[in-house]
Amino acid sequence: MHRPMDEPVDAAMPSGTRPHPSETVSHWPTALPPGGDIPDPARVDPAVLGALLDRHGWRRRGGSAGRYSRWTPPGTAAPSGGGTSLLVPDTTAFPDSEDLLAEALTALARSAAPSARDVLVSLAVPSDEIRWWRDVPDGALGAAGAAGAAGAASWSGAEQLRAAARQILLAGALAVRGRTGFHGARHRRRALASLDGILVGPAPGGRDLTAYLPVEPGRAVSVRLYHALHATREAIDFQRATGGMEAFDGAVEAGVSRELTQAVIALVRGSEGTRISLAWAPAAGTPEGCPARPEPVEFSPGDLPALRLAGARYVEDEPAVNVRITGAVVRMRRSGPRGAGIVRLRVLAGAEVPHVRLELDEEAYRIAGHAHLVGLPIRVEGRLESRDGFRRLTRASQVVPVQVDEAERDRLMKSLQENLDFFEEACTGE
Repeated sequence: MHRPMDEPVDAAMPSGTRPHPSETVSHWPTALPPGGDIPDPARVDPAVLGALLDRHGWRRRGGSAGRYSRWTPPGTAAPSGGGTSLLVPDTTAFPDSEDLLAEALTALARSAAPSARDVLVSLAVPSDEIRWWRDVPDGALGAAGAAGAAGAASWSGAEQLRAAARQILLAGALAVRGRTGFHGARHRRRALASLDGILVGPAPGGRDLTAYLPVEPGRAVSVRLYHALHATREAIDFQRATGGMEAFDGAVEAGVSRELTQAVIALVRGSEGTRISLAWAPAAGTPEGCPARPEPVEFSPGDLPALRLAGARYVEDEPAVNVRITGAVVRMRRSGPRGAGIVRLRVLAGAEVPHVRLELDEEAYRIAGHAHLVGLPIRVEGRLESRDGFRRLTRASQVVPVQVDEAERDRLMKSLQENLDFFEEACTGE
């Protein structure tokens, strides 16, 4: 990696995430696994198990006071009906507590109730839960109307829900890294990396979706989304009541941004209403400044005009940023053998974006081409423009090659060899 004397190296931040015990997690939240190991009963807190069962609709139906409680799945009329019934010890102080926990966990693993798997996931990886729900009219399903009446959702509707949920999580991860009205391409790589390890589990029917954010490191995203979503709801209410947009300006500090408003728009569009709820991991407790049982946040089609106005306002108000960027040339183009040209840089330091595009005059373009030919990045000063998502650098000046260590130079030279014809043509204009 390069080591310029006058600016720090922006080292890559490890995501710090861990996969679910039963599988390796992909870059974007992975669906819940169909199976997996049962959590170790010796490490399961009965109070946490009871809290999770209660959260997911299981019914407590008596037991021996102070020793154990009996739980049945949602919709079960009575424990004598032949279905799943769990005996959960109240404490681990009794000799048979671990045996009862082992039997309860085994019964959960074998249960046909969808919530049983959710409970096991939360036990295996202590996680905050974020649930999205969309009220989609049956008539909107078209040919799938009959299925919709039975509780199923169309393929496109399920994909829309998943995509919107992903955008909301990304907006929360971006807000953890900076409070601004428009993030654009800034911080995006790190924000996406911080979502590694999140699990998602669609409920039957495809109209709702749950994400499980591991407490480490997902708690920061959960907390930021709690504040940002409620601030968004309050700002919309203020705008609809008064016509003023001032509340959206103050909401930026809570984590509201164009990215979040666009994500909520994507969630609401085509529905009759949406709801987002959040529940904290019982094993980790309630984060400071948040209620123990957060109220769900609801949005409706009537909120869309305010959200669109807010998104446009955030883009317009976000200023350009003066930067000094060090980057490797990855593309060069100009219309003739002489004159100015367009250069694309892979950013190594100086800005939280992966690539920038800039126009250089003839002399600076020649310097950039020669630097790449000998395996060196360049350093350039300019203004990172917000209107293009912070992907374009204007007023470029002070273009100079930057020394790098041997490993980085070898890697850059390898890239050159793979694209030699392209760069010879770009630099000579032939």
